[in-house]
Amino acid sequence: MANTTSGTVIFDKNFSIDEIVEEACERIGIQPVAGNQLRMARRSLNIMFQEWANRGLHYWQVGNNSITLVDGQATYTMYRATSDGTSDANAIYGVDDVLECVYRNSSNVDTPLTKINRSTYQGLSNKTSEGVPSQYFVQRFIDKVTITLYLTPGSSEAGNYINYYYVKRIQDVGDYTNATDVPYRFVPCMVSGLAFYLSQKLAPQRTQELKLYYEDELQRALAEDGSSSSSFITPKTYYPNV
Repeated sequence: MANTTSGTVIFDKNFSIDEIVEEACERIGIQPVAGNQLRMARRSLNIMFQEWANRGLHYWQVGNNSITLVDGQATYTMYRATSDGTSDANAIYGVDDVLECVYRNSSNVDTPLTKINRSTYQGLSNKTSEGVPSQYFVQRFIDKVTITLYLTPGSSEAGNYINYYYVKRIQDVGDYTNATDVPYRFVPCMVSGLAFYLSQKLAPQRTQELKLYYEDELQRALAEDGSSSSSFITPKTYYPNV
């Protein structure tokens, strides 16, 4: 008789916050989970997600967007949340950084822009010069991220777009019945990480052990993240002088 499988692949979709907390607490020997421990675990999970922002680029959090250019406006703002301010036209919220950017004209022809740092932007002699943008400078603040263009869009560029790829913040945990803003590949290290965080307060004798599990699973998830592309290796050829 053939084995019967579930036919589903949505475990991560239905793996709610309260179950994540329960699993993490079981790993450090705590059962049942009390109300105060639920609140403690949810707080720790939010902190861990913010710490993941320091772990390099998470490809599942990369998005694409366009900003409509305005005559004479060089700087465009994307706020952390609507409570912080109103993002510029066509912009979104929760942006952490901007990875790459192109200028897109009315014929949908793209021209790549070069990302420059603060020192390079500061050295530009006339920052109000108008024309087709060729460079952009990103500033990352507590409650917003800004893109400053050089050259400043003029009347000929107004109505065209800056199309860019950006990194989003990982969404907050929220209600205990929510799922997390995390792909299935990161579910094992998410649970291991929460167990490690909770052990620092509830089972310090196991903290070092759980940290090793967490770091090992996180590194595997980070290595698997993203999408592969073709690589070509060409040997260097030397020709003797004749």
